[in-house]
Amino acid sequence: MSSPISFPVAAPSQARVDLAAIRHNVGLLREHAGGAETMAVVKADAYGHGLVPCARACLEAGAGRLGTALPAEALALRAAGITAPILSWIITGGERMDDALLADVELAAGAVWLLDDLAAAAARTGRTARVHLKIDTGITRGGATAAEWPALLDRALALRAEGLIEITGLWTHMACADMPGHPSIDAQLDAFDEAVAVAEKAGAAGSQVIRHLANSAATVTLPRARYDMVRPGIAVYGLSPIPELGDFGLRPAMTLTARIALAKRVPAGTGVSYGHLYVTERETTLGLVPLGYADGILRQATNTAEVLAAGRRRRIAGRVCMDQFLIDVGDDPLAAGDEVVLFGPGDRGEPTAQEWADSLGTITHEIVTRIGARVPRVYR
Repeated sequence: MSSPISFPVAAPSQARVDLAAIRHNVGLLREHAGGAETMAVVKADAYGHGLVPCARACLEAGAGRLGTALPAEALALRAAGITAPILSWIITGGERMDDALLADVELAAGAVWLLDDLAAAAARTGRTARVHLKIDTGITRGGATAAEWPALLDRALALRAEGLIEITGLWTHMACADMPGHPSIDAQLDAFDEAVAVAEKAGAAGSQVIRHLANSAATVTLPRARYDMVRPGIAVYGLSPIPELGDFGLRPAMTLTARIALAKRVPAGTGVSYGHLYVTERETTLGLVPLGYADGILRQATNTAEVLAAGRRRRIAGRVCMDQFLIDVGDDPLAAGDEVVLFGPGDRGEPTAQEWADSLGTITHEIVTRIGARVPRVYR
């Protein structure tokens, strides 16, 4: 996991993470949440921004809980001294959850066999498993189907009676919250209401059981989806969950930079990088940027994505390689050590992560989470 270590200015690349932006975003999302609690999702190394520093920033800004996909991520937070409530939701068969229970990590379960595994861990450790029961309302990933839901509730209630688990949450996840007006949105909300009603009738719900389903998109656009808690992820890091509706006042937290490793003049007709997919039209200066697909720069960025260099935007020239790519700056001055900005908040005219995503036919989640471990995270 990333840690808040300062690296020398001469580092070949940096992902600069603005923790003040993260705190701003969490505060904004809390306003959208109204009276609902806010769980900041910090899975995948805080979407590539650095697990522990970002988690602390979220809590400083008032997030009441943290969410991780994997129990190992939650345990890393505990090892760093973070004591806030944490929910983890991807658990595989045969995975021992003893350490998670001992660390007071709440866990999700959407299948009877998983409840049994958690109960076994509770029996071994003497620690009651705190469980959020998941209903699949239409995304068709994890969670019990409507047909399986009563059996899941029955087993959870039986294990609760034995003192092995505590039901602390009822939840689901939305498939199309980032597509305003999609018919599945109301259908999923209705299905969740029905599942909660079944749980209430069975005695598996109450004032201490948290109901939650709102991701970033639902948090900022669907008041009905707030329930007791919202779970924003990508929006925490300042990236819009629905770009066509604007930025919602969010502030991008990551700026990805590198320093030119080599600059050289080449004549017209020079083939550049593997396959010579770019050929210079005239005598020009090429700059070598020490980042490549091993660092998360998608190979599809070849001849497509732009960076800010020598005062202007430049399109990547030729094939993105494992460790490097080239830019063509014409006759503008460029020297080894000069800074290149791949993306950031856009304040200096640099591309944004959203622009990279748009040009590459993907989403900002992929742009930031792919930035590799050999790119130092530097925090301010």
